[in-house]
Amino acid sequence: MSESDTQPPVTFVSDVLLWKRWQVSFGVIVVSTVAWLLLEWTDLPFLTICSDVLLLLIVLLFLNSNYAALRNKQPPTLPELVVSEEMVNNVAASFRVKINNVLLIAHDITVGKDFRIFFKVVVCLWLLSVIGSIFSFFTLAYIGTLMMFIVPALYRKYGTYVDKCFGVIHHQFSKHYKIVDENVLNRLPRNIPKDKES
Repeated sequence: MSESDTQPPVTFVSDVLLWKRWQVSFGVIVVSTVAWLLLEWTDLPFLTICSDVLLLLIVLLFLNSNYAALRNKQPPTLPELVVSEEMVNNVAASFRVKINNVLLIAHDITVGKDFRIFFKVVVCLWLLSVIGSIFSFFTLAYIGTLMMFIVPALYRKYGTYVDKCFGVIHHQFSKHYKIVDENVLNRLPRNIPKDKES
């Protein structure tokens, strides 16, 4: 068994994100850069690219299998995916609880039980709309991938300096938020009274 087979998946992922396995980290960045360039600069639809890649893989596997049969060799076996019923039930139960929580929060926001949460959601959705009009989805995914590999490595190296800077920024932001909270958000009604039935 190789070292990666004996290591837990969480440790492997953290090693990749912290550049302890720099070959894998570099490979992920190169692949994501090529994918981003392919999707953004060629203006090819994502579905077309996925279909072409799958078509190429299927043709290569078909040719490889037939070539092995011509040479009287055992054709390559594909790995089997075995999913237990218990695992599917656990995943479904977990998703059901999370989806119900999201729907409950969405219901509270839309019904207007707490105007402050409604106001915050509206501001966040507006900011996402502005960001989405500037960047495409694939550009945002690419930036997120790069940040996933850059930020943990930089934080590991310059963590104390970053903590000091963000402590100062957080203190300033808290002061400004307190002013906005006292002057604007506290004046908003927390609960909108329901109409009384006559």
